[in-house]
Amino acid sequence: MAETKKIELYGASLEQLKTICESLDLPRFAPKQIAKWLYTRFVTDIDAMTDLSKVARERLKEHCTLGLSAPLKVSVSQDGTKKYLFRTSQGEYIESALIPDGERMTLCVSSQAGCKMGCKFCATGRMGFRHHLSATEIINQVLSIPERDSLTNLVFMGMGEPLDNIDNLLRTLDILTSEWGMAWSPTRITVSTAGVAKTLPRLLDESKVHIAVSLHNPFPEERKEIMPIENSYSIREVCDILRRYDFTHQRRVSFEYIVLEGMNCSMRHIKELSRLLDGIKCRINLIRFHKIPDSPFFSPELERIIEFRDTLTKRGIQTTLRASRGEDIEAACGLLSTAEKR
Repeated sequence: MAETKKIELYGASLEQLKTICESLDLPRFAPKQIAKWLYTRFVTDIDAMTDLSKVARERLKEHCTLGLSAPLKVSVSQDGTKKYLFRTSQGEYIESALIPDGERMTLCVSSQAGCKMGCKFCATGRMGFRHHLSATEIINQVLSIPERDSLTNLVFMGMGEPLDNIDNLLRTLDILTSEWGMAWSPTRITVSTAGVAKTLPRLLDESKVHIAVSLHNPFPEERKEIMPIENSYSIREVCDILRRYDFTHQRRVSFEYIVLEGMNCSMRHIKELSRLLDGIKCRINLIRFHKIPDSPFFSPELERIIEFRDTLTKRGIQTTLRASRGEDIEAACGLLSTAEKR
């Protein structure tokens, strides 16, 4: 007879903890106590939950497990960036990147093993899709690294498309930002998307985190060549959705733009970007293309990228050039691909 799989406590919302406790006939106050042990004290042993009775702890141990797992490997860049390798419950591998920058300590988190989006400039896209990460596997990337208590920011810009895994993403954001959870300010968190218009309104309505849209070309036909998602969800549709929301106060929206030589940095692209983003208070983050094997793409010279940035800024679009970090350990933008699996 197969053994019943135990319930993972890390990654459970308060409502889920209530359901678990009811099924185990635990006291009504137990869910909030357990949530505090998990998301405030980061307990590593159910027996350490000392304000629960011994009987309650024994029931939890019989039916539940904490669900945390340590990273298998860490790679360290010459610039201080770290890349952590994790194994998933389904035997796949995922990576997350830790980026120190002065007083900021940002963790770039994965939401899927592999990715369905198939963007031509991205190493993860070449892997294809393996599976969604559970909320346990997402929050584990945050809680199981030595720098957990030093983190200042989280960006969901690792492997996978976060909005393609919307339920587990929102559950994780709930844990991160709720008073019963880790009580982070939503302004410390950014979720990136290639533009899944179907679930974007849910993210905007059910959270207050920052949004980053992978744009890379303002012309639909040209964008389609490098980002197949344009066939399903037009970038113009995405921008129409964003215009319905207020980004004038604490919440912000940015557009990520990998600059590709001869493909997306001409004057006509600048003019079209101005038209496409008209009416959206936003910024553009320019990113240098990081070469992946057998790719036909190249990054322009730095001077050309700076000229592109300055021209966009003069046209009223706040534009920045993001510094490349961790390229020597394949942790920079577009390079996460779990070479360990290969």
